Amino acid sequence: MRFLFNFDKINVMKIKLTALIKEMNHLGHSPATSTNYSYRDENGDLWVSRSGIDKSSFAPEDFIRVDYSGVKIDPLSPSKVSAETLIHCTLYSLFPDAKVILHSHSIFPVLLSDAAFTSMKFQGYEILKGFNAVSSHESLVEIPVLDNSQDMEYFKHELNYRKEELQYGVFMIKKHGFYAWGNNLFEAKRHLETFQYLCECEWLKNKK
Repeated sequence: MRFLFNFDKINVMKIKLTALIKEMNHLGHSPATSTNYSYRDENGDLWVSRSGIDKSSFAPEDFIRVDYSGVKIDPLSPSKVSAETLIHCTLYSLFPDAKVILHSHSIFPVLLSDAAFTSMKFQGYEILKGFNAVSSHESLVEIPVLDNSQDMEYFKHELNYRKEELQYGVFMIKKHGFYAWGNNLFEAKRHLETFQYLCECEWLKNKK
């Protein structure tokens, strides 16, 4: 019975995350099959979205189980894991309590990141309290920005090196997109929405 209980919880997460992926696609987070998503199940196994799938038609079966180096568990499966799987594995290793990682290519963070150097700074917004580590709108929040690269080892190195800057559960890849994570689906979504809102405010304010 215990095995069945865990199996049911794993399936529930797949269903909930699949629904969120479709919602995010509708909101413009994943154009042209972009973005990737993952979760860590009750057994500690990692599941990452497969590559090249239109997120508007994403299904629970589009998650692939991988090990902590990003290699899929079933070598006979024809599905291809996301090229950015190692980013997910690195974040789960850095944050043992993390259960869900979301990715977004939404337009405002991408546009705002073009002028960023090593971080994006926000202060004075009430929505800042959407980040776990923030208790006041007066806090200065800096979200780390990494250069875009096709080399996943670069991201592994940078994320490890800049771990202290990842306290808000978000990091940005310049002119690419951002990752948000949390200890559950609700928290990961809250971090994503908080950062998205901040970027939209800053972009529209600067374009007045």
